[in-house]
Amino acid sequence: MIYLDRIEELRKLMLNRGWDAVLFTGSDPHSSEYPAERWKQVRWLTGFTGECGDVVLTQDHAGLWTDTRYFIQANEQLEGTGVELHKMRVPEQVPIPQWLAENFSEEDEFVLAIDGYCVSAGFAAEIENAFLQKDSRCEIVSVPDLLSLLWTDRPQIPQTPIFTVNSGESRCDRLQRLRDFMAAKGCTSCLISALDEIAWLLNLRASDIEYNPLVISYLLVEEQHAYFYVLKGPIEDESTEAAFDELGADGIELRPYYEIEEALLHREGVLMIDSRVLNRHLYGIVTRSIVSDFVDCPSPVAAWKAIKNSVEIAGMRQSHFADGLAMTKFLYWIDKCMENERVISEWDAAVKLSSLRAEAAEYQGDSFETISAYGAGAALPHYVTPRSDAPVLKPRGLYLCDSGGQYYSESSFGGTTDITRTIALGPCTPLEMEDYTLVLKGHIGLAMAVFPLGTPGCRIDALARAPLWAKQRNFGHGTGHGVGWFLGVHEGPHDVRQNMNDVGLEPGMIVTDEPGIYREGQFGVRHENQLLCVDAGTNDFGKWCCFEVLTLCHFDTSPIVLELLTPAERDWLNAYNARVYSLLAPELPGPIADWLRLKTEAI
Repeated sequence: MIYLDRIEELRKLMLNRGWDAVLFTGSDPHSSEYPAERWKQVRWLTGFTGECGDVVLTQDHAGLWTDTRYFIQANEQLEGTGVELHKMRVPEQVPIPQWLAENFSEEDEFVLAIDGYCVSAGFAAEIENAFLQKDSRCEIVSVPDLLSLLWTDRPQIPQTPIFTVNSGESRCDRLQRLRDFMAAKGCTSCLISALDEIAWLLNLRASDIEYNPLVISYLLVEEQHAYFYVLKGPIEDESTEAAFDELGADGIELRPYYEIEEALLHREGVLMIDSRVLNRHLYGIVTRSIVSDFVDCPSPVAAWKAIKNSVEIAGMRQSHFADGLAMTKFLYWIDKCMENERVISEWDAAVKLSSLRAEAAEYQGDSFETISAYGAGAALPHYVTPRSDAPVLKPRGLYLCDSGGQYYSESSFGGTTDITRTIALGPCTPLEMEDYTLVLKGHIGLAMAVFPLGTPGCRIDALARAPLWAKQRNFGHGTGHGVGWFLGVHEGPHDVRQNMNDVGLEPGMIVTDEPGIYREGQFGVRHENQLLCVDAGTNDFGKWCCFEVLTLCHFDTSPIVLELLTPAERDWLNAYNARVYSLLAPELPGPIADWLRLKTEAI
């Protein structure tokens, strides 16, 4: 197997260099959740294609660390590679820092090699601290682009056209917010390396990373100047030229991408960094400086970005309207295919959905790879739909589709959508129907939540799990994540999950509501909408919040076990489906509108 050969070649390199272990993360130099092809090092080395996975290799062990979303997938893809799965987000988890310290703290000189571009300074510090707790020491050797020594056909850094967006707040105003924060921290400059934060600050977008409208770059902000480090060749398109002209007019100077290292070496004053995001290689340059100081603190940009302004909220509402039309047409198409016994595969369905989204003039592409899963495939929360020999949909059981779109037009609106619908393709088993209904109850429970302003998502997560827990069922992933405005489909710092995250929910934040049940080898159920946190009023007990549902797509009522729903849950579902029909039907072709009317009849 090719992966066995690659691992063996890497072990030979380790012996030659005197490394006891090597570490690769599934990220890039900017701590991105979704890296460009160049930085998919875990996939190249092991064959694992999940979005979350880190690898440690020693001379006698190869391990992949990933979370509950990918356990089944990892077991399948790692078979025959010699790579062992290490499970995260489970009670018995042993994270990489702890595992290394427990297995190698007795070594006199333990040397760990990393790709310093693709390991955050914060993660590297966790490893060093784990060894210190064992009264031992780990020497971390940073070798930028380490795998390039073996990966001979490694892709280059992508360069796609850049364009500007109207977010409702100018880049000058956003940069001033950052400068005010810097001044309060006693800093004269700030390095921003997270790509979504750069895109938000500068009102810039591109397509350097698939599904993510981001520009691979760094941003160095000083008291009076700002420098945009970006790897772009000679300007060959009008949008990039116009974007660069806008930046220049706002006092932002363009610099080559790799010159960020030289800039950090010769900086003066006090630099603000966020070591949770900054890669270890650049962090090493910052900390070695003898002519300037630095302050390490969480970037404020993530929190600012999470609270959408009125323009962004309006854009998200319009994006979900366009998305709802596409989803309704798609579900109608699926229904008619089953009714007419037309043979379609999971991949056919995914392609069809993208084509329907593309009918909107504002469509910029999908927001992530569509998960189109029938039967056993749906039991994998992050199932990868095969392009060839994909399973065929049959007129029975449950079909799950998790998808989303990126929308933007300067003349109209912009936004990012993420929706999951599970539907019945025909008769379902009693267990399928019961699970379907329990997950829907959990979804409705969170959607109906009313809570004090600033309540962390971890404190309302149980609302989505209570109906499942009552039947001793559960799901391993988080219940909800933040969503960007024409940015990443996943963003923080807030979320709704069991992990202790003290970031409170505030009006303007958007979070998904997506409980599920997954039965290995059988089927899976997930229902997902996007929720906007809104003001619910003030009384003697304080300020209150609730949720506005942004997503516009009906829930299939045919698999519901009616006696499991409370009157309040029925009322919520009937009102939601009725709203979907009233808003979407006028814009749908007659036959589809008639079909939707039947699908949204009250139960």
